[in-house]
Amino acid sequence: MAANTFGHSFRITTWGESHGKAIGVVVDGTPAGLEISAGEIQKDLDRRKPGQSAVTTPRSESDSVEILSGIFEGKTTGTPISLVVFNRDADSSAYEKIRNFPRPGHADFTYEEKYGFRDFRGGGRSSARETIGRVAAGAIAKKLLQKKGIEIISHVTELGSIKANVPDILAMKENIEKNPVRCADPKAAKEMLEMVKEERVKGDSVGGIVETVVFGVPAGLGEPVFDKLDADIAKAMMGIGAVKGVEIGVGFEAAHMKGSQMNDPFCIEDDKIVACTNHAGGILGGISSGMPIICRCAVKPTPSISLPQKTVDMEKMKEEEFTITGRHDPTIPPRMVPVAEAMMALVIVDHMIRSGHIHPDKITE
Repeated sequence: MAANTFGHSFRITTWGESHGKAIGVVVDGTPAGLEISAGEIQKDLDRRKPGQSAVTTPRSESDSVEILSGIFEGKTTGTPISLVVFNRDADSSAYEKIRNFPRPGHADFTYEEKYGFRDFRGGGRSSARETIGRVAAGAIAKKLLQKKGIEIISHVTELGSIKANVPDILAMKENIEKNPVRCADPKAAKEMLEMVKEERVKGDSVGGIVETVVFGVPAGLGEPVFDKLDADIAKAMMGIGAVKGVEIGVGFEAAHMKGSQMNDPFCIEDDKIVACTNHAGGILGGISSGMPIICRCAVKPTPSISLPQKTVDMEKMKEEEFTITGRHDPTIPPRMVPVAEAMMALVIVDHMIRSGHIHPDKITE
């Protein structure tokens, strides 16, 4: 299996399976001299880990990270950073019964068709648990960006049919981690939580939208024509297992607008050229404009539901009806928030290094 590496100048390679011994990541391209600790990485992993609330799987994992290489006396050395998280609470018994039954909405069938052999326990490599490596690497990328005054905020804007009202995410960002659904609108968050609980009782799941906004990005990031900044962001976000759509700025709404409405006029503020509006989401021609970068991801409902579903027995080649058992999230967006932040950070850091805003070898002020 190829394609487990992401990035150009700042690269990560993730490894491991959901029910294997461990999950991990190798980060290559971090400049030497960055102060980073296991505790800082752990903060983001704790936001992603299971068992946090009524809207997550009850699987009990501490997801404690261990640093194997690349960090000495609290600073990066410039060599590959290897991070590992050991699986402690994997229960494969529920999967033994359905090893020949491809679960609707999962990658079971396609992995079987492509490879002819797969780790069926919890989805193996296709499990959302693979994102542990992304989040761990993203914590390092975010630390690099913080030194450049760049802030990334992800939050849930929609869950099921409930939409949040967030006119100013900077003013409302403190609300995100105060509720299990990670919504910046407290009123909508309460409604979302009740709705998810109701669907969980019914044995169903719900999808939603995760928005990621980046503040402080300098103008000029992006490598046209094929390494456009928005193209790399779209690839990063679509690489998250549950994402089925990505939009930048007004996104699909642009199809319903006129040029006079869509175009962002230019004006001067504090002796700088800026866009008066930000319909483009901070990117023009694949290059950052200096405005906040805005990206939204459509996240599908969790495919593992406890309602009866139709499938087939791949060994006996006959249609079957079965029910998935085990421990699963009733909704994905709340736990995807730190994953979206991580993937955005990886893209921005990569382009910051490529454009010379971050020195590739050592930390400079």
